[in-house]
Amino acid sequence: MEHATRILIVEDDMVIAANLSLQLTQLGYEVTGIESRGEEAVSHALANPPDIILMDINLNGKLNGIETVSAIHSENQIPIIYLTANSDETTFLKAKQTRPWAFITKPFNRLNLQRALALVVEQGKEMADPKVPMPELQVLEDRIFIRHNGKMEKLLLEDILYIEADRNYSNIKTLSSAYLLASTLKVLEEKLPAAFFMRVHRSYMVNISKLDVIGDGHLEIGRKVIPISKSYRERLLSRIRRV
Repeated sequence: MEHATRILIVEDDMVIAANLSLQLTQLGYEVTGIESRGEEAVSHALANPPDIILMDINLNGKLNGIETVSAIHSENQIPIIYLTANSDETTFLKAKQTRPWAFITKPFNRLNLQRALALVVEQGKEMADPKVPMPELQVLEDRIFIRHNGKMEKLLLEDILYIEADRNYSNIKTLSSAYLLASTLKVLEEKLPAAFFMRVHRSYMVNISKLDVIGDGHLEIGRKVIPISKSYRERLLSRIRRV
């Protein structure tokens, strides 16, 4: 028999936390506990790992929600759903760096909670089920999941510097890592959002926001020199002028 999805609530407003716990129980989830401080949440999550953590971003105490997630993820990559009433861009960007699976904005209603959890649970099942073949690449709005070392790993689009073709494979390069996919550059060009990426050569696609230099026959991203074909250069310059 399939066990109920286990959820840890980390919320320092006890009224909200109690309401969450009640709604989760009514929806068929198992609540492993309620923690109001980041330090206790880290201990709980590592000693009794839940399937999902509902994390308030603005926790009181030594650790805020983002710092708490970073501490947990250093030991266990438990899926995170952030709860936040703070919609400022700086906080959102900091939270994104911890690669949450979803955000729920306060005040939330039962339907929003139910849908967010259902999506995260389903995605987790697909990634964990050995009977379901893992795709090479799954594209979401601001991130991709790529197959790496036998599992699907999350990679934010903004972290990708460029992609280099290697025959029928493609190397995705970030500042600190590289991922080899069994997909051609043409396939990736069709799947990845044009708002982020552009083909500049038969062997290269770049993240436009990461460009440092545009020369006559080359581009530079960091210290990497990337060739650019004449026809692609004209398209790139036209694209930049529109922006």
